[in-house]
Amino acid sequence: MPAPKPNNPKSPAPPTDDFRDHIATAEADGRRRWLFPRQVSGKYYRWRTWLSWLLLVIMFSGPFITINGNPLLLMNIPERKFVVLGQIFWPQDMIIFAFAILLFFTGVVIFTTAFGRLWCGWACPQTVMMEMVFRKIEYLIEGDAPEQKALARAPWTGKKITKRALKHTIFLALSFLVGNVLLSYIIGWRELYQIVIDPPALHVTGLTFMILFSLLFYGIFARFREQACTFICPYGRFQSALLDENSIVVAYDYKRGEKRGPLRHEQKFGERRFAGFGDCVACHQCVAVCPTGIDIRNGTQMECVHCTACMDACDHVMQRTGAAPGLIRYASLNGIERGESLRVTPRLVGYSVVLVVLAIILGVLLFNRSDAEATLLRAPGSLFQQMPDGRFSNLYTVQLINKTSRDLPVELKLESPAGSLEIMGAGTILVPAQKLSENSVILELDTNAMRSGTTPVVIGVYSNGKKIQTLKTAFVGPRN
Repeated sequence: MPAPKPNNPKSPAPPTDDFRDHIATAEADGRRRWLFPRQVSGKYYRWRTWLSWLLLVIMFSGPFITINGNPLLLMNIPERKFVVLGQIFWPQDMIIFAFAILLFFTGVVIFTTAFGRLWCGWACPQTVMMEMVFRKIEYLIEGDAPEQKALARAPWTGKKITKRALKHTIFLALSFLVGNVLLSYIIGWRELYQIVIDPPALHVTGLTFMILFSLLFYGIFARFREQACTFICPYGRFQSALLDENSIVVAYDYKRGEKRGPLRHEQKFGERRFAGFGDCVACHQCVAVCPTGIDIRNGTQMECVHCTACMDACDHVMQRTGAAPGLIRYASLNGIERGESLRVTPRLVGYSVVLVVLAIILGVLLFNRSDAEATLLRAPGSLFQQMPDGRFSNLYTVQLINKTSRDLPVELKLESPAGSLEIMGAGTILVPAQKLSENSVILELDTNAMRSGTTPVVIGVYSNGKKIQTLKTAFVGPRN
């Protein structure tokens, strides 16, 4: 007797619904729908946990790691001082910052085009702190999702008050710690330590920012949560312009999963196909574990942060039912529809070319970056003077910025035309580390080397016998 043919010989269409007409975290009347994602386990969650511990160690130890006496990372906006990998950058290095920002955003474009929101699920500080720190503490104190729902509906008894008070006390303490760490990335850990040990009246501004950062993080991790990703972060909306049919995303294999239906106890899993059903048993575990409350079976959505929780949950169900894992997996739309592997598209090639060009330009700028930078300007309101020997003089003001963490001797030499240069009060200027020095300079030119009106002048800036900059200015003299 021939085997019966399946009732769905044609490839199933992807599921359609009105899921794009509403937000998973809002009720029909607009009220906040509080999410209680189930605790997840699996290989992807285990890998994310290991990576998160590494990232947390880097985050909390970053302010204390120094390279050549400078912090690993410092974004001191009040003093306009930025340190990246031990290298100090100042506002005078704005061109380097511009190309670095362009390189960063181009890298984001390329990464998103190829791998979707992989960054959000695996390395974003919001996801790492929320899912790997605060959420785990919540599970430890209040239990899994069913226990949390029951606790939320329960009256305010002594047990509920104790659990909630303990959880929010720990949340507030952790937020205070995170806020202090962030502040140390802005002002440096030594300055932060000084704020802590000094009387509060001496550091009102610093203490204010410390408290504000702590309250901000407490509000994000205790109340705002997934809404920081769905409402505030622009990356989810930005990705819609970058993803294409070949981008790797967390995808539901609708060809294999549809038609959905529960698995009966007396039914063997292999018999489902002949009954018109796919591998999806409609257990809704992928929805139960999602931290943003979406149903990944509806397709790629802006709220999906690629946290892989649905992949682990679905693989666990597939293992229990005897089906192959990977019903929800990392895949592209062409990989699901046509079985194609990831390929390099012309758009990805174009982005990569731009990225390489920007990287080369940034490398050249960094390689040619000098340790000090000088600015030479004519003294305001000053006129040229004729000296007793017949030569003419101009008064200038020179500003020298030391970009290094060591004192730097700087010398100025007149290279053209013939004449002399004198730094008032000193022959060589010693610029303190990470400081600005301002001095007056008198420049004298021979009359036979001058032009009528203004004469171009070239001055070399030297440090330890090495030329680090060339200054060009104009010498003002009589017109005849």
